[in-house]
Amino acid sequence: MLKLHTSPTTPFGRKVSILIRETGLTAEVEEVVAAGTPLDSSGMPVAQNPLGKIPALERPDGPAIYDSRVICRYLDDRAGGRLYPAKPRLWDTLTLEATGDGMIDAAILMVYESRLRPEAIRFEPWVEGQWSKVARALDTLEARWIAHLNGPLDMGQVAIGCALSYLDFRHGARGWRTGRPALAKWYEGFATRDSMTATEPKA
Repeated sequence: MLKLHTSPTTPFGRKVSILIRETGLTAEVEEVVAAGTPLDSSGMPVAQNPLGKIPALERPDGPAIYDSRVICRYLDDRAGGRLYPAKPRLWDTLTLEATGDGMIDAAILMVYESRLRPEAIRFEPWVEGQWSKVARALDTLEARWIAHLNGPLDMGQVAIGCALSYLDFRHGARGWRTGRPALAKWYEGFATRDSMTATEPKA
């Protein structure tokens, strides 16, 4: 039995949870809730991931592996390679996954700035700089990637779906849909997948 250390609110862990459901691995992976921040890793699986981050995946036949992209490749390979297509589409899939992960990274840093840094030393231009990364990625998705997003399911779509959901969850007031009708329409449909509704974060 594999053991996934994750949290109901982490979009990186959610990527893995969605892959588990989409590839039929639910009976092989136990999900264990972990929680923490960069300031307090006491509730995180530091024995499995010395970086004190989730998700982390314990295996019975080797050391734990971590970083959502590594875990997703491992589990997808275990399931027969369903969500990482063959070349040349693979490169597009990996680029989309990296784009989604980068959006999540920036969005999480924005949250940390408001929740973890004392108000007196918060730096608003830095927050807006993070949002600029997200906004550029959103514009690029709208302009270049809709055809791929509308294609067969892969991990690029899962990563983007998790990123957009996290923007709604933590940065809804930013209104990411404005000026991006094609992306908004795609997400409206993608968000109804059973794997998405089953893993939707709760406040």
